[in-house]
Amino acid sequence: MSADQEQQSIRCLVAKVGLDGHDRGAHVIARAFRDAGFEVVYSGLHNAPDEIVQAAVQEDVNVLGISILSGAHNTLIPKIVDGLKEYDAFEDTLILVGGVVPDDDKAKLKELGVAEVFGPGTPMEETIRFVRENAPER
Repeated sequence: MSADQEQQSIRCLVAKVGLDGHDRGAHVIARAFRDAGFEVVYSGLHNAPDEIVQAAVQEDVNVLGISILSGAHNTLIPKIVDGLKEYDAFEDTLILVGGVVPDDDKAKLKELGVAEVFGPGTPMEETIRFVRENAPER
């Protein structure tokens, strides 16, 4: 890693969207990101898509990691993407989704602009490497 990358800290929002009350994975990824040297903001549970968009814009994050296990990803993720576009924040935000997402839906989410979908059991190093290699510069 170059000195420039080291100095430019990666800001991440780890967000839980919708009524999904399972947040262990979100806590694990937030801690791993923090340990990797990223600045991390955690949204807490039960956020509406517009609340997540507001937090991403206000916190000026480069990375938005959305944890979703409720099965509502095809409804909620497009609303977040649209919201980021409304605020002109879509182009410079790396969107990641973590959770249980069927393969057919992964392709749809990527077409929307989600950079990657990480399923259960993804090695933490893989996720961290993906963020380091793909986070937009500020």
